[in-house]
Amino acid sequence: MARPNLFHDTREHILATGEALVKSRGFTAAGLTELLSAANVPKGSFYHYFKSKEDYGVALLARYFDRYDASMDERLSAPGASARERLLAYFDGWVASACTPEHGGCLVVKLAGEVCDLSEPMRATLSSGMARIVGRIAAVVEQGVADGSVHCPTAPQAFADALYSAWLGAALRAKVERCPDALYAMRDDTRARLAGESAAR
Repeated sequence: MARPNLFHDTREHILATGEALVKSRGFTAAGLTELLSAANVPKGSFYHYFKSKEDYGVALLARYFDRYDASMDERLSAPGASARERLLAYFDGWVASACTPEHGGCLVVKLAGEVCDLSEPMRATLSSGMARIVGRIAAVVEQGVADGSVHCPTAPQAFADALYSAWLGAALRAKVERCPDALYAMRDDTRARLAGESAAR
């Protein structure tokens, strides 16, 4: 009976090890031989779980979005906090992550530009994962409209989409510039947007 658990643990170990490599080097540059060496597993173990490196990339992204979704629960479901406060706590996490190595280990920021032209399955996984994030943000925006804490000039889904796109762009700039200033500016802009004010001072 221990065999299924061992397989599950091995798969998770391969994914966790690969995520660290991909965050550091990128998907293309992180070779299979390097991954197997770092994970200390034979090639047969890899192919037991993944048909190809592309299939592995899809699993890596799916795992990342599942874990990210769980982390969103912590910030977006805080008891007693208004919808606006929960949204700001979530976006504050983007700013905090910019101050850690490899831009907080954000796999989306790392791979969005790299794999979309290389792998349709990985692109589709990124797209569906992003849609899940936007949907979660939209639900809280809608709650904010209901509790009066969020000013939403458009449909909640469109507003959430615009916010996420702006934050993703700011995160890419912060990565390119190796400086979180773009995210600080985006945080100020978001505070203003949620309050229905102009960000300009």
